Amino acid sequence: MSEKIVQLNEEIIKGQIKELVRGSVEETLNELLEKEAESLTQAARYERNEARQGYRSGHYDRNLTTTSGDVTLHVPRLKGVSFETAIIERYRRRESSVEEALIEMYLAGVSVRRVEDITEALWGSKVSPATISELNKKAYVHIEDWRNRPLQGGKYPYVYVDGIYLRRNWGGEYENVAILVAIAVNEDGFREVLGAAEGMKEDKASWVNFFQWLRGRGLDGVKLIVGDKCMGMLEAVGEVFPDAKYQRCTVHFYRNVFSVVPKSKAKIVAKMLKAIHAQESKKVSREKAKAVVSELRAMMLKEAAKKVEDGIEETLTYCDFPSEHWTRIRTNNMIERLNREIRRRTRVVGTFPDGNSALMLVCARLRHVAGTQWGNRKYMNIKHLEAALNAVFISG
Repeated sequence: MSEKIVQLNEEIIKGQIKELVRGSVEETLNELLEKEAESLTQAARYERNEARQGYRSGHYDRNLTTTSGDVTLHVPRLKGVSFETAIIERYRRRESSVEEALIEMYLAGVSVRRVEDITEALWGSKVSPATISELNKKAYVHIEDWRNRPLQGGKYPYVYVDGIYLRRNWGGEYENVAILVAIAVNEDGFREVLGAAEGMKEDKASWVNFFQWLRGRGLDGVKLIVGDKCMGMLEAVGEVFPDAKYQRCTVHFYRNVFSVVPKSKAKIVAKMLKAIHAQESKKVSREKAKAVVSELRAMMLKEAAKKVEDGIEETLTYCDFPSEHWTRIRTNNMIERLNREIRRRTRVVGTFPDGNSALMLVCARLRHVAGTQWGNRKYMNIKHLEAALNAVFISG
């Protein structure tokens, strides 16, 4: 008796299962749309009752890409009531997130072919090269519009600046490119991303151009600029914002001192340095700094003592401002947190095809963060600064 061998075509079976799932998803979504329409009109299709709020007027079709493939939604048309379905809203949000993901992939230098493969794996359908190209063009326009927008926060008393180094390909050679970033606290006490620009390197010319660009877009009322020590930046501040003061980030200052301190003594030195900035006035902080310098010399840490002696004054500028703001303005931790998020996104790229791609990806992330709670939550009460300015002119 001969045995019958059953041969299965795996691809056909996979295709049939996928179509079965797609059809089920399509049917379920359309049933949900019908239920939403019934809830809004307070009546089923063709039903007449006194509580009815609106009337049906057919439907229109709309395609929706899901992980199970493309489905067709039969969206009800209603008269007398607005039909804003949660399904469509989720679709819009998903559409936006997909677009952002495609933009980031392209800006990160992922090939068009690779983007096609990724979209097919994630969403069940490929995004055409024409669509990717169109998204890329749109992304550059939108990001450039946002990057060059007029600053409308009024006065910006506190400005935080930093430079992010990324690698790019320049004429077949790889080199670092600096993306200069500035954020600020506006006159209402909210954080705001001011902008970012390619600086090539953190020299005076780059910082002057950056600050002049910001000022030309509306940056005004600057009282304090917070950042790491960079001679080019310091000279630029004096030239573009002569009335503003400079606060050296205390965290970066500590790191600079730790660079000449043995690991075995790092903890005790850290406590000594933090004690300087824990005092209630600039005068007491200066006295504490002198004592720390003497202690460091007694510990045979002459280089560390020299760094503290030479650099402590520019870390105490925050003492000239309201004490309620001290913890917020003596470091540029606020911008460092943003930079960590940017580095997390750019690390996977490695080397960018050009400087503009690096800038666009950084700006895309900054724009995203600015639209979250980060920019919608009050950061500090500026009335403390206003009161201090009204009482006495802030002096060094």
